[in-house]
Amino acid sequence: MNRTARTVSLIALALTSACSKPAAAPAPEAAAKGVLIVNARVIDGTGAPSRVTSVRVIGDKIADIGDLHQRTGETLVVGTGLVLAPGFIDDHSHADGSIFKLRDALADVSQGITTVVVGQDGDSPYPLADFFAHEQREPASINVAAYVGHGTVRDLVLGKDYKRVATPAEVLKMQTLVTQEMNAGALGLSSGLEYDPGIYSDPSEVLALAKTAGSMGGRYISHMRSEDFAFWKALDELITIGRENHMPVQVSHIKLAMKASWGLGDSLIHVLDRARESGVDVTADIYPYTYWHSGMSVLFPHRDFDNRKSAAFALDQVAPSEGLILATYGPKPEYSGKTLHDVAKIMAVDDTTALIDLLHASEEASAKGDSAHDANSIIATSMDERDVAKLIVWPYAAFCTDGELDGAHPRGYGTFTRIMGRYVRDEHLMPLEEAIRKATSLAAANVGIHDRGRISVGAYADLVLFDPSTIIDRATPAEPHLTSTGVRRVWVNGASVYEGEHTTEARPGRVLKRVLTPAAK
Repeated sequence: MNRTARTVSLIALALTSACSKPAAAPAPEAAAKGVLIVNARVIDGTGAPSRVTSVRVIGDKIADIGDLHQRTGETLVVGTGLVLAPGFIDDHSHADGSIFKLRDALADVSQGITTVVVGQDGDSPYPLADFFAHEQREPASINVAAYVGHGTVRDLVLGKDYKRVATPAEVLKMQTLVTQEMNAGALGLSSGLEYDPGIYSDPSEVLALAKTAGSMGGRYISHMRSEDFAFWKALDELITIGRENHMPVQVSHIKLAMKASWGLGDSLIHVLDRARESGVDVTADIYPYTYWHSGMSVLFPHRDFDNRKSAAFALDQVAPSEGLILATYGPKPEYSGKTLHDVAKIMAVDDTTALIDLLHASEEASAKGDSAHDANSIIATSMDERDVAKLIVWPYAAFCTDGELDGAHPRGYGTFTRIMGRYVRDEHLMPLEEAIRKATSLAAANVGIHDRGRISVGAYADLVLFDPSTIIDRATPAEPHLTSTGVRRVWVNGASVYEGEHTTEARPGRVLKRVLTPAAK
């Protein structure tokens, strides 16, 4: 769905939500006298060593931790042999695209996610006040926080005339919109500078809008201008925004997505560490796959769709045709699920010609407003496993799905369980305590979420109970909606939302808004 159509649909849903059916009733245990989880291996999210103990939940909070005994009316959950951790926080999610219709959030809760951060890649629901109000009236199973999108406010100000640098007056109008959305509770500003319309913005424009967000206690998170041929320049732009605006900045789904950059994971970490040592609070989020999911146009950073040299470079360095899957293709749905190389054979052309022709057909359908046939998205293998492994263990990299609740990439269903199973248990890349820290308290700190991400008395009872010996993802590009194994129970604000490999009818999720820091008050 394009940004304009998606924004309109969100507004329409918000305006009609009062006529929708009421939220489902909470699970029975929510009305009882609390929940007692006994004999679990508790990993509290701080990175501290685990310990076998018991945790009591009363209402939406953790009430006690220690040697506890069941009280009358209290629901007992035996955690012997299982890990109890804070609910996972997805630092970069696209759940906002379908959360109004998929409120059980199976993709998320089945892998232990209890909080998602949306409004990513410069694309946020507008206005956020309506989006938040709708979520409060009809909660989902998970908590939701959001950024205001640079692309969204640019769309609102420049409209169809976006393929240019904004004027100073237009930047001021965008700053006013950013202020409005920050007042609604946005965590900060997100950008998607590899996408339209953000790709046409001058760095000074992004710097100014980020400064507005930063002055109100917000952060800046970015899908940078390039994740391949101009990666280092793009990274410098992000770090510069952090340095000049004195604000935290985060690299979205960090990756080295070009063959010529493979093996430079250590160099990237060195640049990030040097920036941090100089006083820039730069962090990252990452998913554990060597392939990404986006639109075909990102393969052409200069939007020169007829340039065979550009197309050939993309297929050689960024997305080899044998590993480039057409996840969705509206003009010819029968191509969906096939690789570009296979489609080229069907079309009886070479791979470069196929890429150009497929993109043109999709662009033409979109230009005609044929919304039923304008979709194109690709899953492209672009990263080296060695770099992914190094970046995953960087102490300031939290985890993210970058996924949807019904998306075509398996990351939407399998990110966190893949990390806990493959990278922690099977490959021993990091201790489980460290992986839990990065999935919880670090994730919360990186985006400015308070009172979540730790197991401590008084904290909100967002919890996941899982079997560390069996936890693993099952989703694949061919079957992206397979749920994970090993996750036994998930609670959000004290209510059970996932148990016995099924969602419950509880919808206890809340809107999490920015909390002003002392400097911003």
